[in-house]
Amino acid sequence: MPVTPPDLKVGQRARKRIAWRLLPFLFLLYVIAFLDRMNVGAAALQMPGDLGFNDRVVGLGAGMFFLGYLVLEIPGALIAERWSARRWIARIMISWGIITVVMAFIHTAREFYLIRFLVGAAEAGFFPAVIVYISHWFRTEDRAKAVACFYAANPLSYVIGSPLAGWLLGISWLGLRGWRWLFILEGIPAIVFGVITVFYLTDWPRQACWLREDERDWLTTQLEREKQAKQKVRSYTIWQALSQRDVILLTLCYFCATTGGYGIAFWLPTILKRLSGQSDIRITLFASLPYLAGFLVQQLSGWRSDKTGERRWHAAVPMFLCGLTLLLAVIFGSSIALAVTLFTLVGAFYFAFHPCFWAVPTAFLTESAAAASIGLINSLGNLGGFVGPLMMGYLVHRTRSFNAGLLYLVGSLCLSGILMLAVGVGRRRVPPS
Repeated sequence: MPVTPPDLKVGQRARKRIAWRLLPFLFLLYVIAFLDRMNVGAAALQMPGDLGFNDRVVGLGAGMFFLGYLVLEIPGALIAERWSARRWIARIMISWGIITVVMAFIHTAREFYLIRFLVGAAEAGFFPAVIVYISHWFRTEDRAKAVACFYAANPLSYVIGSPLAGWLLGISWLGLRGWRWLFILEGIPAIVFGVITVFYLTDWPRQACWLREDERDWLTTQLEREKQAKQKVRSYTIWQALSQRDVILLTLCYFCATTGGYGIAFWLPTILKRLSGQSDIRITLFASLPYLAGFLVQQLSGWRSDKTGERRWHAAVPMFLCGLTLLLAVIFGSSIALAVTLFTLVGAFYFAFHPCFWAVPTAFLTESAAAASIGLINSLGNLGGFVGPLMMGYLVHRTRSFNAGLLYLVGSLCLSGILMLAVGVGRRRVPPS
């Protein structure tokens, strides 16, 4: 059915209003999530010395988050689809904020492992719930841009969090070292914004009193039309979707990508510290540069993917470039200036992958099948966040060098690109906007 000029005008107004209402708030929630997820990387500059942890203990503890994350990821995505994404996101934030604060009071390796596992279990379902939520509000041709805006919080949380963490590591209040205050002060915002989420977000367009009636009708019609078009091609049950070839390939692709990404993210401050011996605040500033570059390239990638309607190559090529640049960092990264430059490029390419990748599952799946598949991809894929830091810690402990671990991550990133190219759905273009 052709779009008439009045429909076009209403649609443009609705899209703009929805984007400005939802995306900045979702962005803020994800900033808080990533500050709480990755603050252990900055804390590792002090915590091992205070508690007597070696590199293997720190690497295992960092990865335990993702074992906990696996537990509730698929159920959480289904709850967001079938019950209320708004309430589920709020529950997640409040619980993970409380547990993050508790992290400040650990003393043993077992407590470290347990709390990291519980933080992961508490946060499980947050990301797929938001991806499902975005699919309730944005058409297929707008989703890569919407995901890019939301996912921008991932790199920017490091840009914000790294200097903040560096400052917090330098304080000592009430007899508590800086790394303990890092967990306390970064856990509290999750609790506060979890409560706000209940009142601010709206689950479905038909419930949005902040949209005009013609805008609600336009969006509801557009999304229903998309749903019917997908079902004409193939309608999947949850179990059919989970065993579908492209869903399995996407899961493996994301696992390899996160193995590389989290392996680098967690160990980068330590790598730069041991390479240069500079102060914690300077190291955390250096460590923020890859994420600033990632934010900028990520927006360009999402915009261009929506414009062309192509997903597969837009996701695969950045993975190959990320692996190649990391290889160059291993070979030529003996100077701090060159290492920071190369790791900055690694970050730029890594984050360019995500908006295009996450636009793929909802392009061929709907409702519960899409929610369950996103949960599967994110939960099993995020086990790479367990494997990456753990393998780095193990190889550093065995070889007394970062090179073997970084080469392992190079292979993982390149394999992710190969798997992305094998995804058949990526060969079918979505209509450009």
